[in-house]
Amino acid sequence: MNHPVNNVRYALMAAILAISAMPQLSRADIYVIANAATKLTADDIKLIYTGDKELVGSIKIKPLDNHSAQSEFLAKVLQLNSNRYDSLWTMKSFRDGLTPPATKSSDAEVLAYVEATPGAIGYVTTEPPAGVVVVKKF
Repeated sequence: MNHPVNNVRYALMAAILAISAMPQLSRADIYVIANAATKLTADDIKLIYTGDKELVGSIKIKPLDNHSAQSEFLAKVLQLNSNRYDSLWTMKSFRDGLTPPATKSSDAEVLAYVEATPGAIGYVTTEPPAGVVVVKKF
């Protein structure tokens, strides 16, 4: 004979298994933004953030990571986890002498830097105001 408590346990275990098997749902939109004077394309994003593109015309590109949105950016845009991203930049630093993207702690800091700095590119989770260019929304 089934006891009601056992039925609840089985239902709870089934629900937990179903939820854990689901792919992680994305939490927020990611807006990759650039300084208004910097002409970038969506194809440039991955090249920049993997250290394979450093210049646009004669302007040095200054990529920024956003600490508060980095895991979402890495998953959605670069299809990397943070360990793989860090390893990639460690290798690029030693092998090619490249400096990894600087990190800002919030959308507001990224927006302020990108708006004020020619060659700057970053990403935010809030819809950016006029003054920066949205390269691509993910």
